[in-house]
Parts: sequence; structure tokens; C-alpha cells
Amino acid sequence: MRELVETAKQWVAEGRAGYLARPVTEQGFGPRDPAGAVLVDARGECVGSLYRGVFDAELVAEAVAMGPGVTARVCEVSVAADEAVAAKLTCGGQAEVLLQPLAAIPAEWWELLGEGVGVALVTRLNEAADRASSEVVRATAVPGDDAGRRAGELLATRRAGRDALYGETGLVLVEAHPSAPYVVIGGGGELAVVIERQALLLGWEAVRVEAAGPAVEAIGARRDSACVVVLSHDEQFDVPTLRAALAAGVPYIGALGSRRTTARRREGLLAAGVTEAELDRVHGPIGLDLGARTPAETALAICAEILGVLGARKAGALRDTEGPINT
Repeated sequence: MRELVETAKQWVAEGRAGYLARPVTEQGFGPRDPAGAVLVDARGECVGSLYRGVFDAELVAEAVAMGPGVTARVCEVSVAADEAVAAKLTCGGQAEVLLQPLAAIPAEWWELLGEGVGVALVTRLNEAADRASSEVVRATAVPGDDAGRRAGELLATRRAGRDALYGETGLVLVEAHPSAPYVVIGGGGELAVVIERQALLLGWEAVRVEAAGPAVEAIGARRDSACVVVLSHDEQFDVPTLRAALAAGVPYIGALGSRRTTARRREGLLAAGVTEAELDRVHGPIGLDLGARTPAETALAICAEILGVLGARKAGALRDTEGPINT
């Protein structure tokens, strides 16, 4: 949704009758963008991506049909398996898509999204689903109800997500857009470069630092979204960097090295005043056990572990799990 900010602000400034469309509930479709959304207007212009555009014309027609005073419309859309192949979707599916006039979306929402900060939008629909009110919830806000608490939970995962709740007055859509993970890579060499590339591929931000001072500074400046990957084997770098990461409470801290190096690093941190409980938060040896050998494979294992930790998931084969896959 962040890629829609400039267009949304421009349309509002122009007084254009634009609408924001995004899913409320979904089944099928395979892997998809949890922040997928599209802006449509009465002239048929569409900006953004939702199900590879297969429903864009339908959403434009629904938007045009919204009567005066209507601030929301929930549209049911579906695509069969053969249609999904033609649209280059992984598989067919069905969804309920919420359409709202841009005038009904708080201007603060677009401003905060544009700044890249962690923020959620809580939209409450009435029972007829033709009226809606939206409010912005910041990552630092104290939750006042179930929707606020759910917004906080989603933002804490550092991954964009949506959830639909059912309250006394109707449906409540919670949309969370945390700030992108900011991977502080401590150390140089080929592996640092490949980890940076992998992070950028995932839509994260990344910085490579080779001295403790800049590393500590980077962590402090982005403590709300920082993830720390230490590749160095130098105690003068490792100890202050890891201590800073632990003190900042960043959600992921990992350190590369053999089991012997990990043990030696642990002793150095204990001597520096770090507690056993704090050390349990350091992932070392770093990465998932994928049998990685090359720098590219190791970068994948590290970023996969970061992804799992941020999503509060224990990595394992999907065939060994139950329940929905794309959650």
C-alpha cells in the first residue's frame, strides 16, 4: 500500500473521485502480497496491484455505482482455476473486497505511510457494510479495544498484514503496515553483500557496517525496525554491537560463527555484564538449518530465520503443519 501514497495524495488534491480497494477476507489465490491494494477512479484508471488486475474492471464498476453518502462497499469476487491460469495467478480463489472513497480515508494515514513509520488503519463497518469510519493507530499507541490490540500484534510482527474482526456493530478491518525491517549487517566480505541483496529482494532495508561505532549508531537510529546480523569474529566489534542490540530490544539478533566461536563470544558478553536471559535472544550459530554452504545459500538461511522470528513462526515443513498456509 505504501506505493499508493503519492497517487492517493495527488488524487485527493485534485478533488478526483478515487476509491481504495483492498481485501477483507480471502480464500485461495496462492502466495500473495499481504499489503495488496489498488486505487481506482470513475474513469477506469487503476493504480496498484490486486490479484494481478483480474478484478479491476469489476471494482471500477462497483465504485461508480456507489451512491451519495455511501462510504463503503464490500464486493464479492472470485476467479475459477482456468481463469487463474489465464491471469497468471497461482490458483483460483474468492475474496471480499472493501471499497472506500478516498475522502473517507484519514489524510494522516497517507502521511504516516509515506514517512515509512509503523502504522495501522482500523476501519469499522456497519451491519449493512455501506457505512464505514476509519482511524489511524500508531505502533506506539496504547490499545483501547480488541481492534487496537490486534493492530499492535500485527505491527509487532514487522510484516504487513490484515485481519477481520466481528464486533457488536459489524465488521472491523485491521490493516497493519509496520516499518520495513532494517537489517544492520556487521562485518564485510562477500556474505555481507549477498545478505544485503537478499534483504532488498524481500523489500527490507539494509546497511553494512564494519566498525562498532557506526553499528551501534545504526541500531539506535532505527531501533523500532532494526534486525542485527553480526558476521565479525572480533570481540572489539561483537561485544558492543550485540550489547547495543540487546539493550535496544530489537526483535532479531544473530551472530555468525562456529560453535566454538559462539561459545567464546558468549563468554565475552557475560564478562561485559550481559545476562544469561539476554543471551538467549541471540541466534548463534545464525540461520536455519538448510544445509547451506555457499554465501548465497547462507544468506538465504539467515534471512529465512529473520522472517520466521519476525512472524513468530517456528520454521518447519508445511506438510507437517495444520491450518491455513498463507497466514
